Amino acid sequence: MKVIFFTNEYPPNVYGGAGVHVDYLSRELSKYIDVEVHCFGEQQITEKNLSIYGHSNNADINCSNIKFTKAIDAVSRNISMAANLKDADIVHCHTWYSHLSGLIASQLYQVPMVLSTHSFEPSRPWKAEQLGNAYHLSSFIERMAMQESHGIIAVSKGMKADALNYFDIADDKINVIYNGIDLNEYQRVSHTDALDKYGIDREKPYVLFVGRITRQKGIIHLVNAAKHINPNVQIVLCAGAPDTPEIAKEMQAAVDAAKAYHDHIIWIEEMVAKADVIQLYSHATVFCCPSIYEPFGIINLEAMACETPVVGSAVGGIPEIIVPEKTGLLVDFIPVSDSDASPRDPDQFSKDLAVNVNRVLADHDQCRSFAKASRNRVEDIFSWDAIAKTTVQYYEKIIFNYNKQKSQT
Repeated sequence: MKVIFFTNEYPPNVYGGAGVHVDYLSRELSKYIDVEVHCFGEQQITEKNLSIYGHSNNADINCSNIKFTKAIDAVSRNISMAANLKDADIVHCHTWYSHLSGLIASQLYQVPMVLSTHSFEPSRPWKAEQLGNAYHLSSFIERMAMQESHGIIAVSKGMKADALNYFDIADDKINVIYNGIDLNEYQRVSHTDALDKYGIDREKPYVLFVGRITRQKGIIHLVNAAKHINPNVQIVLCAGAPDTPEIAKEMQAAVDAAKAYHDHIIWIEEMVAKADVIQLYSHATVFCCPSIYEPFGIINLEAMACETPVVGSAVGGIPEIIVPEKTGLLVDFIPVSDSDASPRDPDQFSKDLAVNVNRVLADHDQCRSFAKASRNRVEDIFSWDAIAKTTVQYYEKIIFNYNKQKSQT
């Protein structure tokens, strides 16, 4: 069997959970089948059973509105990615940025198309701030792909529920296969040179956030919670790559305001190397995931694998990862509406984050218990090897059904 992956992100161009997913899943799948990855970038890599082809934007396009650029760039690359495939048995798309390539390839080569749902445009209305009217184009491409696909992999039960809510598709078209984690790579380490590099006091406990500066990740709500968090602990914000200049300014203003209440806020304004992030996870007292929209939440797995308790908002796939009172704590979250994921009461949400963070910080025995149970849960459920085997079985089912339907028409 040969599967073609279409994706925006692939190392070294990874900025979110979808890119992490594609990286690990493609490598793990290549132990069992042939995998060919077509991505945005300049990569040209050939390994046993795994080939990577980066696609740059060679089209001479001058958008009338600068906010259209990202979506039009994706369309251009999608055409390039789908143009010259050989020996494909199935194509597998990741995020709307690659869905058009799957639609084209499925028709050109008469093979089935599978989508992995890492997020949905209707759940992220704030993307209009980034894309302008191109948000309608991204939503259209996503909607067409969901309807025309031959199978859909939801990375959580929450994502399956969202898919059925947003799109006119049958329940049995969607199969839930969780994200995973490399248990050998993500594990607790003892060295602390990364802490020294970023000015983190090794003698003081700290609360950790890791993620992009975006509405989705809810970092502003954690920053606003700083005034309620134990003033004797450090708050380490490993946060870079703001979505827009506007949210970058909002983040700076929020951090400046929070420092008036809390003396130990450390903001690492960059995308930190994986080895350093593993150190930060390993020595954090508690990891906080304040997302207002999180289809799965792979960062929680990373923290748990490094034996760090997690306080996370009860949205999307996060409640499927954190077991309340066993591996961490969940924070109640009430959105404004189905179409607006912002918290109905932002101040109360920030206070609730702080209350739960403080609770973990204050109980050392419970903290140690959460840490051990977190690692055990990740080992039991979220290994990439098991997920890859399940994915191959799903491919086989989709290919069989597709060929059967073709033979009947």
